[in-house]
Amino acid sequence: MNIQTLFQSLALNIILSVVVVIVVVVYLTFQQKYLKKREEPMNKWLLSSIYLFSFIISVGAIFFLLYAWDYSLITYVNTMFTDLTTYLNQNIGSAVSSILVIFIASFFLRIVKMSLMRVGKKESPMMKRKQTIAKVTNSIVKYLVFIISILIILSIWGINVAPALAGLGIAGLVIGLGAQSMINDLISGFFIVFEHHFDVGDKIEVQGFKGEVTDIGLKSTRIRDWTGNTKIVNNGQISTLINYSRHYSIAIVDFGIAYQEDIQKTIDMLTIELPKIKPNFPMIIEDPQVLGVTSLSDSSVNLRVITKTLPEQHYTVEREIRKLIKQLLDANDIEIPFPQVTLNQPKKRD
Repeated sequence: MNIQTLFQSLALNIILSVVVVIVVVVYLTFQQKYLKKREEPMNKWLLSSIYLFSFIISVGAIFFLLYAWDYSLITYVNTMFTDLTTYLNQNIGSAVSSILVIFIASFFLRIVKMSLMRVGKKESPMMKRKQTIAKVTNSIVKYLVFIISILIILSIWGINVAPALAGLGIAGLVIGLGAQSMINDLISGFFIVFEHHFDVGDKIEVQGFKGEVTDIGLKSTRIRDWTGNTKIVNNGQISTLINYSRHYSIAIVDFGIAYQEDIQKTIDMLTIELPKIKPNFPMIIEDPQVLGVTSLSDSSVNLRVITKTLPEQHYTVEREIRKLIKQLLDANDIEIPFPQVTLNQPKKRD
């Protein structure tokens, strides 16, 4: 074959390749635009047929290009299959051992997770604490098993693990110098858990965000508020917090009665009637108490009722006590005043 014929063949192959690529690209672009413009949903069988036809066109174009450039795909596949078979025959023991290590590690992690999930299920004073320790323990075990499994698999494939461990130590030192914030998060998470700052299920406030702790890790903590929003806070950023779940809450209800009403009679009536609400609300720890008069305002005598509740349950109790007080005052014809202004009109001189 002379040079002129070679150049002609090369030019023909280039032209054919360019034409085939352009045809395939134009077809796929037209197909995507057509599918996007359709307003009504397409039948799934028709859609599947379109995608199958596109796949056939793409594969056919690839085979045509390989044929045009005299590339033997069958020879390549046979060579790759032969090399793969030889490689597997030589390393079948290592492959099986690696799969076995992965299987054992996965099975062990599953057993650990199932065992830790049972921790803290029974109602007890330490339930939240147990759940917190269980979550952190599961996280630590997961990382340890992952690292140990990688080292075992490397040793199975003939890689010397000792230099790798030394390299990891040096790399860890270098990374540690550049990742001080992450190390700070891990150390802070360790002390949060083991110094019992808060547990899973506690109501806390961090950086102005108040909610329930849903998850505690060594690096970060997840908090969900009553609207369902979740805030993820790095443990190193938790410099100050408020834990609302350590002690009971106080429900405080202020209300007013008219000046002409008998104050002592109102207090005695509420002292008798308000404790009757407790059996219906188990979150109330102590019977509601009427403290007495808190202020003398412009149009009313203001009184206050308080009661102890479970942590963060005082909102519900306050609403129910207000409702009950209104019903009791109405039933006993005790007036609840509203703001009034008395206007004195000067008398006209004769």
